[in-house]
This record gives sequence, structure tokens and C-alpha cells, in this order.
Amino acid sequence: MPYRRTPRVEARLSASRDRILSAAVAIVAEHGYAGCSVAAVARRAGVATGSVYRHFPAKADLVAEVFRTTGQREVDAVARAVALESTAAEAIAAVVETFAGRALRAPRMAYALLAEPADPAVDGERLVFRRAFADAIAVLITRGIATGELPDQDVQVSAAALVGAIGDALIGPLAARAAVTDASVTAPVPDVSSGTAHLITFVQRSIGAVS
Repeated sequence: MPYRRTPRVEARLSASRDRILSAAVAIVAEHGYAGCSVAAVARRAGVATGSVYRHFPAKADLVAEVFRTTGQREVDAVARAVALESTAAEAIAAVVETFAGRALRAPRMAYALLAEPADPAVDGERLVFRRAFADAIAVLITRGIATGELPDQDVQVSAAALVGAIGDALIGPLAARAAVTDASVTAPVPDVSSGTAHLITFVQRSIGAVS
């Protein structure tokens, strides 16, 4: 008869995995993927390195799961923001404000999501993240076309283009803020509030929205 784990054992293993993943997320948020070694994660989680490998057979599996977990949080936040707005202009503004605001409050993690060189497994997850983000934008564009607020357009092309524009516009400020975080010093960084306002105007005009 094959061995079956008891509910208590399953709960213990699940808790251990969650603790390891939380430790890895915290390390990436502080030091990026470069600092997220298996040994560092094990120390942060208070477990042996063997326990990390028991749940994540390779470092690539661990960092990919970190990306999936943190990326989904951002997609969910944007989707919630879009759902709260009544017009297309307001909704696309909410996308930028939500994504940029959250990114600039956690620049090291946001840079890891958008641009930091990483394992090929992360690159694959990054494509999934961009598609999910584009899908959220496509929902609001489709809704705007249906209500007559937006002109007819190729929804998928517009959504994908906006994802690229928003991400590229944020990479510079995020890299600057992440560098300050890595150096553990207090240094002036550019004020991006006006840049966010210009970005909102740009994306509204790109899809034909009038604020």
C-alpha cells in the first residue's frame, strides 16, 4: 500500500513551503534576484537548505514562483482599480496610477518584475505577466469601445503597446530608486509625480480617451 501523508504532515509541509516562499519574496524585494540564493533563503526562513530543495528542486523553480506570486498581486491590484472606475479615461488613469504607485513604493521588487536580468524561467514568467497585464487593459478598452467612449481599434495591439510603454517609462526611475536601496544610503531620486501625470495623458490619448 502506498504511503499517504496525513493531514497534519500536509499542513506542516505547506507551512514550510509558504515560509520559504515568503523569505524568498522578501529577499528579492531587498536585493533582487542576484541576492536570492538558496542558502540566503534558507537562513531567512530558518530552515535547512535541503528543505528549500524539497519544495523547489532548483533555484530556477523558486525564483519563478516568486515572480508568479508577486506578479499576480500587481495584476490583481490593477484589475481592481479598473473595476472601480466608470469611464475609460478614468480607468486607464487608474491603471497607471495603481501600477506606477505600487512600483515606486517597492522599486527593487518592481525592477525585478520588469527588467532585472534573471534565470530563463523568470523570463518566461515575465511574458505571462505582461500578457495578464495586457488582458486587464484590454478589458477596459473593450468596454470603452462598447460604450462609445473610445474609437474602434485593435484592442490587443493597443493593450500590448500600452504595457510596453508603461513598463519602459518606469524602468529608469525604478532603476535609480533600486540602486539607492541596494547602496543602503539616502540619496535624492527624481520626482516622478509629473512623469506619472504625463504618462497618464499619453496612454489616454493613445487609446482615444478624453479625460
